[in-house]
Amino acid sequence: MLKGKHILLGITGSIAAYKAAYLIRFLVKEGAEVKVVMTDMAKRFITPLSIATLSKNPVLTEFYNPENGDWNSHVSLGIWADLFIIAPASANTLAKMATGVADNLLLTTYLSAKCPVMVAPAMDLDMYRHTATTVNLETLSKRGVMIVEPSSGELASGLDGKGRMEEPEIIVTRIKNVFKSSPSLSGKKILITAGPTREEIDPVRYITNHSSGKMGYALALECAERGASVILISGPTNLNLSSPLVNKIDVASAAEMYRGTIAAYEDGVDVVILSAAVADFTPVIATAKKIKRGKENYSLELKPTKDIAAELGNIKKENTIHIGFALETDNELANASDKLLRKNLDAIVLNSLRDEGAGFGTDTNKVSIIGHDGSKQDFNLKSKRQVASDIVDYIEKLLSC
Repeated sequence: MLKGKHILLGITGSIAAYKAAYLIRFLVKEGAEVKVVMTDMAKRFITPLSIATLSKNPVLTEFYNPENGDWNSHVSLGIWADLFIIAPASANTLAKMATGVADNLLLTTYLSAKCPVMVAPAMDLDMYRHTATTVNLETLSKRGVMIVEPSSGELASGLDGKGRMEEPEIIVTRIKNVFKSSPSLSGKKILITAGPTREEIDPVRYITNHSSGKMGYALALECAERGASVILISGPTNLNLSSPLVNKIDVASAAEMYRGTIAAYEDGVDVVILSAAVADFTPVIATAKKIKRGKENYSLELKPTKDIAAELGNIKKENTIHIGFALETDNELANASDKLLRKNLDAIVLNSLRDEGAGFGTDTNKVSIIGHDGSKQDFNLKSKRQVASDIVDYIEKLLSC
């Protein structure tokens, strides 16, 4: 798909600059011709020699060659490129792009580019969530710049959170989507549930679980980037997701998630992905006042919550695909297969808490996808964004059947 495409890569000053080397290798392997523009600060993190060797083209860093006076025309670069991607894109460069500053070759090229422009931000957690960065990204997005949202994980500062440049494999997929005649899920409506629920005991206490919502949010972003219109019913999380194709509906309890999911489903969807960790039980009585400590044991009576997957299975519409999730601690395959049949699912994504790096709260996951026909596909431990890509690939195959 990228054979013969002209990809102009901008590299800015970030510890994630090393990922640009992998990105170039993947692009070249796909048949693209790659030229690279680096800022002066980027050269502090990765050498132009390394980048030139991988891209098979001289690296451009200045407006002209001081040795012979050759002019590096930013206008010509913008005309040559079929796509200009800046990866990593630092907070400094994003701010200059948003305000029209043109003090280096990369920025003048951006301002004169006629081709689509994509940025993959990379910075520390506090810089990424700062209001200034948020506003700059919103400004660029409104102007048509495609944003490859950073992933969450351990950062160079030692903090843990959102700010890591997305993995090169995912960025290449985004680039491929740019050159598709139409995104693969264009016109499809997908309903996704994500995160935990909270079941109130009293005004200050509740029952919940360890779900972070990361898997569901990764799925929502993956589907949106493939052109789908996404409804995300989310329990309480600390995650942000900004995409014009994602309609995020916040809920708290299992009952609220049930009502929101059923209502969205009845409006008509092509696919439903049930990745939320919905509480199986809720207190029979939630008191209006805080329960005071006593000397005696306190018994809490619980009742089952409504089973969202089972209810959707009962009212399943023709040509609608249902994907469930099963997080198991024992008899994994048997339990997941039983859930698949009982809830009338087309496939179920199984992961086990016994697999290191999988399950709640992690940035990685290791899953198996079990089909309604009994087929089983196993995947290695990957980032949750890469897992989301595998799951959506599977869904696309079901849609094409």
